[in-house]
Amino acid sequence: MIGSATLAISQILSPPFRAVLWKSVGLTLVLLIAIWIGLQGVLAYFLVLPFPWLETAISIISGFGLLVGLAFFIAPATALFAGLFLDEIAAIVEEESDPDGPRGNPLPLVSGLMATVGFFGIVVVVNLIALPLVLVLGFGVLVFFVANAYLLGREYFQMAALRFHDTDAVKAMRVNNGARLFMAGMVIAGFLAIPIVNLLTPLFATAFMVHMHKRIEARERQPGGVLATA
Repeated sequence: MIGSATLAISQILSPPFRAVLWKSVGLTLVLLIAIWIGLQGVLAYFLVLPFPWLETAISIISGFGLLVGLAFFIAPATALFAGLFLDEIAAIVEEESDPDGPRGNPLPLVSGLMATVGFFGIVVVVNLIALPLVLVLGFGVLVFFVANAYLLGREYFQMAALRFHDTDAVKAMRVNNGARLFMAGMVIAGFLAIPIVNLLTPLFATAFMVHMHKRIEARERQPGGVLATA
């Protein structure tokens, strides 16, 4: 797992990744800035105080507070853009890591959009539930981290594996390797927790899970494995 993570990091910083890197980071920043401006606009519209200086002070404080709060929107943003760039990233990783190996099939447009929207929706809901816990309860950060680890490990692996297998086979692989995928999700969640660096999460997580899928697939093809007996 550590080897897969290290290889993924080295690959996302390599020249073949630069075009998709700039697109991914650029779109993520645009989305986060749009969310910040929108929330600031809503707050300014409803915030009416009798003292202009107090209104200005609260607006400035809330602006910084929303800026910090945007950290919790990075997970949904990366989930959204992961689906958009999945096939492009996976193809580069497969070409660099195993030039003579099989190539995955791009997800059909409708299936890809449904998977992306579903992934985005789940991450949004879970993070909206976890955010109040982070702000109110001492163990909220742990809940936030564990929830994202489970979701990110599950969904990124599924998107990578669906390029090679049908839904039933992917589900069997996921169930059979639940603990391993959760630990991989912890790695992704840790990456997501690093400011600035977390903007690269869609690239890192996708590349990481492409490598994890290849390792798991090779293991499952051994006698007694899921793919060997499916």
